[in-house]
Amino acid sequence: MSERTTLRPCQEIARAIAEALAARDNQPSDDLVLKRNYIERLKREKNPEGIIEELPQLAGCDYQAIPEEDIVRLHWWGIFHDKPKVGYFCLRIKFPGGIVKPNHLRVVGELSVRYGNNYVELTTRQNFQLHHVHLTQLPEVFERIRAAGMTTKGGCGDTVRNITGCPVAGLDPHELFDPTPIILEAADLFDRTPEYSDLPRKHKITICTCPFWCTAPEINCVALVGVEKEGRKGFTVLVGGGLASTPRLAKPLGVFLEPHDAISVMVAILELWRTNKRYRVSRVKARFKFMVDDYGPERLRQMIEQALGRKLEDYPETPRPIGFTNHMGINEQKDGRYYIGVPVWAGQMQGEHLLALADWLETFGGDFRITRQQNFILTSVPESKVDDTLALLRELGYSPFTCPLVANSIGCTGDPFCNYGVVNAKHYLRDLVAHLQAVFGSEIWQQVRLTLHVDGCPHACAQHWVGDLGLQGTAATLPDGSKQEGFDIILGGGLGELPRIGRQVIRRVPAEEVKFVVGRLVKAYLEERKGSETFQQWCLRVGDERLKAIASEPTAVGLQRA
Repeated sequence: MSERTTLRPCQEIARAIAEALAARDNQPSDDLVLKRNYIERLKREKNPEGIIEELPQLAGCDYQAIPEEDIVRLHWWGIFHDKPKVGYFCLRIKFPGGIVKPNHLRVVGELSVRYGNNYVELTTRQNFQLHHVHLTQLPEVFERIRAAGMTTKGGCGDTVRNITGCPVAGLDPHELFDPTPIILEAADLFDRTPEYSDLPRKHKITICTCPFWCTAPEINCVALVGVEKEGRKGFTVLVGGGLASTPRLAKPLGVFLEPHDAISVMVAILELWRTNKRYRVSRVKARFKFMVDDYGPERLRQMIEQALGRKLEDYPETPRPIGFTNHMGINEQKDGRYYIGVPVWAGQMQGEHLLALADWLETFGGDFRITRQQNFILTSVPESKVDDTLALLRELGYSPFTCPLVANSIGCTGDPFCNYGVVNAKHYLRDLVAHLQAVFGSEIWQQVRLTLHVDGCPHACAQHWVGDLGLQGTAATLPDGSKQEGFDIILGGGLGELPRIGRQVIRRVPAEEVKFVVGRLVKAYLEERKGSETFQQWCLRVGDERLKAIASEPTAVGLQRA
């Protein structure tokens, strides 16, 4: 599948299927799509892929003179307004599978130090994000990125976003096989094929053979997860996952794929969705999960088989992970070396730290890898260098032995950078974790798993629907009628052993009070849990009314505001 021309038969058949559907389903006309959908008009008027060639010219303009349409087109290259909109930008750099070589790590660190106020974020799709980059600096920054062989293309916009994978793929002895070559080939293919920069909306893919499902396949548009059938190793496929304000869990397609078939099936899925105009009329209903809702996995499978010109092999079992891991701590690799998983508070790092880690990794040929939980992993550490690596991490302020609450927490970018964020999600996440550690200590979290997901808005970039405790930023009304930052608390959600979309159980808690409300819930759980019952299972057992009562009742000092 390395040559683009090999995709054409599949693309053409999928397009023919879409045309047949249009005739039968009375699909919308181009005129209606362009009338209803501003972004479709914007793409038709000027291809966003080409905006990067205009960047030097745009950087020479007064910021306010740049048309808003061109600012939107920059999203296709991972460039967003920082808040407030005064000419500073966020920049998202993609690394398929979260794999960052030392030379690339050094470049990101240098960019952060020189242009980004020495600040960098790790994201849930295994990207780096820089902030504070001024419009006039963007051409120079992009030249550095391009010269280093990195890319931001598809960091946002109606594209295939960064393809995620297990951060210890190829290294961990538990994996079924190494899917990294497929991840890299698919990422290259979708980046360089123009059709896949003109999707109805963003498309999220994960390819993972980790038996713990650490990449959250349940909430991706398309997930290829490793399975074994009759002694053969391959993938089964989940489709239609996604969060935002209408969350869905992915559904099994019921197929078994040999590894060499993986890319052709992903292409067929993309073509069937891309060419179906029904999903271009409204941005609200454009995501692939709505196509899965409309057609169902069985019909979608039939269309994929039509596009491929052959039947797919059945995989009737419902796949499940074998447990939970975030790959933190010191772990032996297949080759006898070690990988060291390091928790990061809210995914926030300094560029100078990246430079120090790049220098160290180069001495033994290791990688820096980004995890879905916004942590990092140092790979291929020789046994003789483990102690020195730990010493360097301590010097930089990190430790693989940091409280698991830190490793199991996710915070979106939020305020002050994101224009959608109504609260500073990372600040409140850090405050919440520190509060729980202060009240309950650190040792308990070695035995009890608790996942904390804090979002600044309904877009769910921090996946609040599927954390043990999900917090969504909102505006709270105080007793005097004034408005204050607040959170809705989502409970009962989860991935892995019990995949489930959570419920908004507790509404509009003032942001400064939320850690005390969460503390009361956690205290009740620790006191009432039965055996090995998880927080999610406890929430589902006691029910919403009990949870609301616990959240509102007065409790011991330390769990409420003094």
